[in-house]
Amino acid sequence: MPYNKNKQQSFQAAQQGAKEAFDVYENIIKDSADYGSQLKHLKQEVNEAYQQIENALENASETQRARLEQYQRDLEGIINEVNE
Repeated sequence: MPYNKNKQQSFQAAQQGAKEAFDVYENIIKDSADYGSQLKHLKQEVNEAYQQIENALENASETQRARLEQYQRDLEGIINEVNE
């Protein structure tokens, strides 16, 4: 049982990490004076989310894996957009 609980916890951590990264992204104001620090914060959140996703992928169910891979693609999209 601990294995399943662990699997669920790591998935939820990844889910939460991705959500936080998306929230930061949504709230960035491109022409704001502190855009640079907002961007730095976003990259930090995205990196943390990636880390949590990588951890969760190690023991994810197929359903979780599909969701986690979608998060990775979404995060990649964010990074590509802010790097343009």
